[in-house]
Amino acid sequence: MRILWSLVLIGALLSVDGLRAQDMLQGVDLAQPAYSKAEMTRADVEAALQHRKSGHKVDLSEKSLNGLDLSGLDLRGVDFHAARMNKTSLARARLDDAILDQAWLIEADLTGASLQGAHAFASQMQRMRADGADFTRARLAGDLTGASARGANFSDADLSADMKNQSMGLMRAVLRSAVLEGARFHKANLSRADLRFAHAAGADFSDANLTDADAAGADLTGADWAGAKTEGLDVDSAQIDAAAKAALSGAQNIDRARMK
Repeated sequence: MRILWSLVLIGALLSVDGLRAQDMLQGVDLAQPAYSKAEMTRADVEAALQHRKSGHKVDLSEKSLNGLDLSGLDLRGVDFHAARMNKTSLARARLDDAILDQAWLIEADLTGASLQGAHAFASQMQRMRADGADFTRARLAGDLTGASARGANFSDADLSADMKNQSMGLMRAVLRSAVLEGARFHKANLSRADLRFAHAAGADFSDANLTDADAAGADLTGADWAGAKTEGLDVDSAQIDAAAKAALSGAQNIDRARMK
């Protein structure tokens, strides 16, 4: 089953150009039971957690868990590889070190959840709610288009493009039109990340790496740029503070930014 899923994933990713390689929604019917129903209940998940063997991960990979209320559960280290959790509530859940590679979390609720050290590669997180969530040290190379992460903590997280393996196209964090007001990206790696039209007013980018990231059209007013690497950062039509111009001297299209 995992081999078949991988082949489907690769086929979907290769069907689009490199910069859109993470858009797996094209041709996918999210009304299908696999993406809209659940094959387990909360009680089933709790039983799996209760009977986990010492030193072994709970394996929920490829499971359909759509729409479940899993809020508040201790899901640390659980393997959710290729699981479908669309519209699932994971609010305040513990997902530290969880495996979320190729997982589907469209419109999922991760408000206040902890995902420290979690690994989410090629994950679908469009319109996810993650206000106040903790992504410290997480690896995020997924599609968070339209997600809400107000006040979320991405400190030391890796949201950069994977430049070593591009057989599936350019895999990176896509935060297009995401709500990132007051989010913390201290020491985060955002190299080549997609921040176009993001609402990141008041975000903390101190000591972050934004080399060659794309923030065209984004609202970056009130952002903290202390020590940030911004060479090649595209700020075409972005809203920035006039006082931040010096910190963004290496950015592209700084003359086309909208100064506040």
